[in-house]
Amino acid sequence: MHSELDQLLKTGPFHVALRAAIQARGLALHRIQHRLAERGIQVGVTSLSYWQQGNRRPARPESMRAVTALEQVLDLPRDALTRLLRETASAERPAARPYRSLVDAADALQQLLAELRWPADGGVHTVLHVERVRIGARRELASRHSEQVVRAHRDGIDRYVAIHYGDAGCDVSGVRLRAGENCRPGSVRRHGPTGLVAAELLFDTRLRVGDTHMFSYTFEDGTAGPCGEYVRGFSFGGGQYVLQAGFDADALPVGCRSFARTAPGARPTQVRELDLSAPHRAVHLAHQDVKPGLLGISWDWA
Repeated sequence: MHSELDQLLKTGPFHVALRAAIQARGLALHRIQHRLAERGIQVGVTSLSYWQQGNRRPARPESMRAVTALEQVLDLPRDALTRLLRETASAERPAARPYRSLVDAADALQQLLAELRWPADGGVHTVLHVERVRIGARRELASRHSEQVVRAHRDGIDRYVAIHYGDAGCDVSGVRLRAGENCRPGSVRRHGPTGLVAAELLFDTRLRVGDTHMFSYTFEDGTAGPCGEYVRGFSFGGGQYVLQAGFDADALPVGCRSFARTAPGARPTQVRELDLSAPHRAVHLAHQDVKPGLLGISWDWA
């Protein structure tokens, strides 16, 4: 076996190692397809081409069986290609924790997500999220606008589920979702006792592993009582997050600070005082490498 191929089978990535193995064996793709068929494995020449070019990655059970058979056809060590696939998937999916651990009303949230048939990990993680929260004249959470970029860590993802957690007294029937760029509204589920709203945003495209998608949306609320903080939960780490809290001229807080929490109700850490900008009446936080957990801004009313 060529020394270059030996090295690629150790380091990957999968598609480069597969392409090198095919070249070293000197087999055309239709011959590989035929030899797989002899082993009872049906794979199209197009799929084989996509795999070796990195345009798609084997993920389904039948595709994984084909990869195991490819190791035999190409005279490779056992698990040489399947190991690279596992390592690639692990690298593409950042560190994570269950989202239910980031909200007080975990059971209610799980119920809403189950009704929407949303998988536990969502299939995507955030690369960049810029969020603007507007606090109204009654000190209420009036709206929050998100511009978001996500990356798929599973094939076939065509939607995102946005979660709104209203403050005490929130009337979920009055909360409205407005879909912005590159998405459209789907199903919405509401849980009145906890103030939770879960809403689908449909992409009109199916993402493959590694694909990114940029979209925007707004939740309009204004139904609850005074708001003293805004918190965003992150089940996946590694992305960038910017949060701005803007205040009505007739309802300015006397102090603002940013913070992090490991869980709801936990003691705030990374506390930093924020200066309220007089012309714009806004404060913000910015994190380059978000860790799984909670980030937010809190403020005090006179």
